[in-house]
Amino acid sequence: MKSIENKLVVFDFDSTLMEGETIDILAKAHNVHKQVEQITHRAMNGELDFYESLKNRVALLQGLDLQKALNIAQSLPLMPGAKQCLQAFKNANYKAVCFSGGFHIATDYFAKILGIDGSFANILHHKNGVLTGEVGGEMMFSDSKGKMLQTLQNLLNITPSNTIVVGDGANDLSMFAYADTRVAFCAKEVLKKEANIIIETKDLVEIPKKLNLPL
Repeated sequence: MKSIENKLVVFDFDSTLMEGETIDILAKAHNVHKQVEQITHRAMNGELDFYESLKNRVALLQGLDLQKALNIAQSLPLMPGAKQCLQAFKNANYKAVCFSGGFHIATDYFAKILGIDGSFANILHHKNGVLTGEVGGEMMFSDSKGKMLQTLQNLLNITPSNTIVVGDGANDLSMFAYADTRVAFCAKEVLKKEANIIIETKDLVEIPKKLNLPL
């Protein structure tokens, strides 16, 4: 009897599973949107070191009310087709995980809604009900996604040939190195150069369609 091979799909979160960047939306609520957006734009284009850009952006959120941040994180706009896309992969027996340079307050919430098996992101530190401007977690560095993908592949016995990765920015490059199917979704040019599937329509249903997965 032929054994069933394990399969994995990894999604970026910001500007992939949801529309926009979580940190930009939090920054808007804290009136530091312009400063944060400039840093985000340069980081996603690969012009800035991801770790330094993350620290600098989160520092600008110091003093933001924690409950306000939670409310925002749980009301983010999902990318069109997100639910149908994830369901198509689940129906095809893929394990689905989310890697995000953003924050657990958003990814954990939407992982439950979308049926995602695992959420890997960063933590916004807080004290006395407000953000401290400090950050920690699993996705702090430009190579974090690649290292985490290797770890999961080893743990789950999944090969690069059975791995699909989906992202939009420069900090997704490291995970592209360990997957045979690399999807650039409405992506920056730096990521498109390393992709073998490019989707320019803001509808995640286009991914299973491209891969001939039944919807």
